[in-house]
Amino acid sequence: MKFTKKLMISGALLASSLSALAGEDYSQWLNDFFQDVQEYRQSQNPVWAAREGDESAKGKLRDVSPEAYAKRKDALLKLIDELESIKREHLLADEQISYDMMMTQLKQEVAEIDYKTYEMPLTAEYGFHAQTTNLSNAFRFRTAEDYKDYIALLGAIPTFFEQNVSNMRAGMERGFTVPRAVLDGYSDSIKVYIKEDPTETVWYRPFKSLPESISAEDKEALQQEAAEVIASSVVPQYQAYLTFFEQEYLPAAKKTIAAYDYPDGEAFYQNQIKHYTTLDLTPDEIHEIGLKEVARIRKEMEQVIETTGFEGSFDEFLHFLRTDEQFYAKTPEELLKEAAYMSKKMDHQLPKFFGKLPRQPYGVVPVPEEIAPKYTTGRYSGAPIDSDRAGEYWVNTYALEKRPLYNLEALTLHEAVPGHHLQTALAQELTDLPKFRQNTYISAFGEGWGLYSEKLGLEAGFYEDPYSNFGRLTYEMWRAMRLVVDTGMHAKGWSREKAINMMASNTALSTHNVRTEIDRYISWPAQALSYKLGELKILELREKAEKELGEDFDIRKFHDAVLSNGSIPLSVLEDQINQFISQEKQSVMEKNS
Repeated sequence: MKFTKKLMISGALLASSLSALAGEDYSQWLNDFFQDVQEYRQSQNPVWAAREGDESAKGKLRDVSPEAYAKRKDALLKLIDELESIKREHLLADEQISYDMMMTQLKQEVAEIDYKTYEMPLTAEYGFHAQTTNLSNAFRFRTAEDYKDYIALLGAIPTFFEQNVSNMRAGMERGFTVPRAVLDGYSDSIKVYIKEDPTETVWYRPFKSLPESISAEDKEALQQEAAEVIASSVVPQYQAYLTFFEQEYLPAAKKTIAAYDYPDGEAFYQNQIKHYTTLDLTPDEIHEIGLKEVARIRKEMEQVIETTGFEGSFDEFLHFLRTDEQFYAKTPEELLKEAAYMSKKMDHQLPKFFGKLPRQPYGVVPVPEEIAPKYTTGRYSGAPIDSDRAGEYWVNTYALEKRPLYNLEALTLHEAVPGHHLQTALAQELTDLPKFRQNTYISAFGEGWGLYSEKLGLEAGFYEDPYSNFGRLTYEMWRAMRLVVDTGMHAKGWSREKAINMMASNTALSTHNVRTEIDRYISWPAQALSYKLGELKILELREKAEKELGEDFDIRKFHDAVLSNGSIPLSVLEDQINQFISQEKQSVMEKNS
């Protein structure tokens, strides 16, 4: 493989070979380098490699042992050295963006290994044990051989689990665990996969309906083999993990909640802030931004309450929203139908706001029942551009009395269109960009765009009902509150109860949702900061474009410009929009000359 050969080149030899390149050759070298990184990353993900035709990767899961991570760090450092050897100034402007993004990714991957984040392979709402329940999604089941490969992959689950549990024990020894405060009920997310009858498990589902092209004899053999592997290897491993979790991990879990309390915690939290927001902000700076946004949004919420004619305090209005049955669906189907209607309503408006729309469709589906109790209200689940399935807007239909309809418009615009589906599907069509950029997801950009999309609904004719508009504001408040409570808990000594009370008293989120969200922030430091900070940057850039272009401002062109480079750091987005403004001014001048 090309990558292996390149890693063997010494730094001096590499620098010498690069110095001999003519300026125009740097572009090809950079493309080759990106391809090498792609090949390396694929080699570290056997499921992906097998899907791409690597026979040697079949039946294997990712090696997550400390030894494997040490080797990855060595390989990553060699890649960084190689990339640093090229003269960045010789690259074209867009190539410099790709260069910087790749460098950031490689260095962050090294940082994650240095911080040993692999010793905590779970959060309050997800974990490696749930990851292995989705293995069938990586397969195109057409032939008997496809099913045999899948069975072999199920057989690799025990080793994968043993490595993760070993890593978790190492984390326990040094105080690097998920905080105990957020783990109540987590056992249920493991138990749900443990069934006495292997044919009733999630892993057996592909065998319940095999293609007609497979003979009856082969079907029976495949079904029997799958049931045996699930019963003898997979389910016992989940049972063993449950025992470990309840008897060892829970008692040893960290008693405090702050990221600052982890080994080298202050540096770790600052690293995560930079990773998720792409900004050089301190926790104190972010906290202050959050407090200002909370105050602004609170005033708007109170103004909306006045329009409803409600007589009572702010807290009483929140209680009314959380308890009145008119605001809740009676059945899962009703909730899904409402979400689907809102999605199609926005589909109809998209041409007014975008010049380019994605080819890939999306659907509205429920959050898988196995993970729904501890899962967030809704989420977007994308699909590869060449997949035989569409993108999916997941709606949580568990505990309907805690899923208010007045939030549904904002949730739908964020997760489906014009939010995550539109943005990620368009990014996959940017075939002129390096492959890694088509698949990169930068949280500050993607989640910032999702929150911006919620507000865009005002211009698209949504939130006509004051309760729904209050729902939009409570979602915006929710994201502003994240700046306050995330930094409060991880850097300023806040308790979990203080964070819960702060969010519950300022948003119309149900108590269940508030607790679920706070637990998410505790177990996933800094990720929640990306939403509001990203949205503020997009709004700032739009305001600048509107001011400088005046009546020549075109919302469709602006949105196309924001999305034209895929998911990018906020500083790069600012540069791109400044260029867009200059180009639009030049175009107007040429038209009028």
